Amino acid sequence: MIERHLIRIKARHSLSMDEEQAIRDLVPAPRHVPRNSVIVREGERLEASTLLLDGLLCRYKDMPDGKRQITQIHVAGDFADLHAFTLKRLEHNIMTLTDCTLSRVPHESIRILVEQQPRLGRLYWFSTNLDASMNREWELSLGQRSAAGRLAALFCELHYRLAMIEMDGERFSLGMNQAQLADALGMTAVHVNRTLRLLRDQKLLDYHRGEATILDLKGLETLAEFDPGYLYLDADPL
Repeated sequence: MIERHLIRIKARHSLSMDEEQAIRDLVPAPRHVPRNSVIVREGERLEASTLLLDGLLCRYKDMPDGKRQITQIHVAGDFADLHAFTLKRLEHNIMTLTDCTLSRVPHESIRILVEQQPRLGRLYWFSTNLDASMNREWELSLGQRSAAGRLAALFCELHYRLAMIEMDGERFSLGMNQAQLADALGMTAVHVNRTLRLLRDQKLLDYHRGEATILDLKGLETLAEFDPGYLYLDADPL
């Protein structure tokens, strides 16, 4: 089950046999969690970080008036909260979007790993920097892209991230209803519905009951003015 995580790392960096084995030894037995389950709650003390082995997660924050902002989507192979290793608590929640398989990696185990394998420490530091880069791109979408551009950019990003871990980036289950898409994109559910119809009519994207089919990737990239550079798909060895 750890293979997606290893593929994610190897897509950008080489791993020695010893380093790969150290990562395999790091990860405890997985557990299965149903969709729409909150697995980390804002403010709780954390002694482990969540490695997503299969499925999709999201990070989100709730406002006192009940409004919600989804701030990131995680795909298989991602550490959803590696930053909790140093922060020890999060200012947001983490929830499963689909049925998920995940492993909770103790922070003490991570500490030992990065002390014994300093290069792996740098690779995981890169991972948290990559999360920050993706968050900045989401901020750009919320502040500057049109509604159609926001939707297009989201699905372009997911395409590249899924393809990197050797999953189908053209057709995939996102598990998000239109209200959840609205929470991620700073839109109303009605506006999301209209925009999805527009993209379908333009033969760019079909989205039905949480199932996404990218019909024209280049068209989506043009609409969003999308540049995948922020994903660092060709990162240099560390």
